[in-house]
Amino acid sequence: MKDLWGVLARQRDYRLVLSAGLISLTGDWLLRTGLAFQVYVLTGSTLASGGLLLASFAPTVLLGSLAGVFVDRWDQRRTMIVANLLNAAVLLPLLFVRDASVLWIVYAVVLAQACLQQFFQPAEQSVIPLLVPSEQLITANALNSQIRDVARLVGAAVGGLLAAVGGLPLLAVADAAALLIAATLLSAVRHRTTRVRELTEAAGSAVRRLRTEWIEGLRLCVGGSAMRLLFVFCLVTGLGEGVMSTLFAPFVSTELGGDGKAYGLIVSAQAVGGIVGGLVAASLGTRLRAATMWGVGALLFGVIDLVLFCYPLVWDSLAPAFVCMIAVGLPGAFAVAGMMTVLQRLTTDGTRGRVFGAVLAAKGLTVLIGIAAAGLLGEVVGIIPLLIFQGLGYVGGGVVILSRRRLLETRAADPAAGLPSPV
Repeated sequence: MKDLWGVLARQRDYRLVLSAGLISLTGDWLLRTGLAFQVYVLTGSTLASGGLLLASFAPTVLLGSLAGVFVDRWDQRRTMIVANLLNAAVLLPLLFVRDASVLWIVYAVVLAQACLQQFFQPAEQSVIPLLVPSEQLITANALNSQIRDVARLVGAAVGGLLAAVGGLPLLAVADAAALLIAATLLSAVRHRTTRVRELTEAAGSAVRRLRTEWIEGLRLCVGGSAMRLLFVFCLVTGLGEGVMSTLFAPFVSTELGGDGKAYGLIVSAQAVGGIVGGLVAASLGTRLRAATMWGVGALLFGVIDLVLFCYPLVWDSLAPAFVCMIAVGLPGAFAVAGMMTVLQRLTTDGTRGRVFGAVLAAKGLTVLIGIAAAGLLGEVVGIIPLLIFQGLGYVGGGVVILSRRRLLETRAADPAAGLPSPV
């Protein structure tokens, strides 16, 4: 706990960024949960609900890598503030949604927010290494991961309640309020990033430079052994996440015999495990190497998932599912904190945004491929065999990371090696 409190007590700017992230993410989960409920109430169509997922995911694939180029050009603090303010503004049309005839407004709002998120996420992850000492970076990333589980748990519960009480207008007001509070907290951050701007650059030169920087971000993802390893890990696990997101509800219903209430409680159990896991990972942050934490976390995450997906073959009970979903939170938090720290240390300020964006875009694409594959193959291959693929992806990834951890730790210790100077 000493490591955890050391980061929170001494790093004022990081504390503000963390608090802003918790508040804005809670608002996001509040809106996301409430919108899913309200759209189904208005339309009675699962296809309409699926459209929300597409609208929220498409910008990650189409815009993520390009947005990262701009994040590298701009001050991260200002980028996050503007993104939150614009996010609050685009919520206003939801006040006028009363029936299914204007459902297009909901999709437009979700799409706009997802586009803005492509700028916010790389900016947030790029600024964290600038706010805390290197030895505290794992702890900071573990805390950052933990607040996502807290926001998910609180936001999902409150979102369903607000949707039932006040519908879309109340959801919009609540999320906008959270975003404005987050922007206010970020405005108090003292850190500034100075970027060199070429204001006299001609339009044609600006486009060529943008294209060059975008391609450079893609090249950096595969430009060295360590980055290639991280990039492939994200692609493989992204494919598994797509399969998991599609088939987990049918798994609970068909293989475990659970109802909607059981499904909700099992999903919530994972958030609870993530909160506890984040605390443990943050407390051990300075005692473990990032690559080791990542590899061990991924390996144990996959093993627990395999137990979860296979136990219905020999045991007819819901209890092990709750235990597994809580238990998986600890290695999950380790894997996220370790991998994010390695990625941050493999990149430099001025290139970090485009690398984050490219990784997110590529992973988003594989998630969509996983969703499509699970939908097409679920009835042919079976639910459990496909879910086993997800678990094996993490097990295999963890084994490879542990076998190459010296490479990852050596490269992370010298992040500038092999990288170009910031543009």
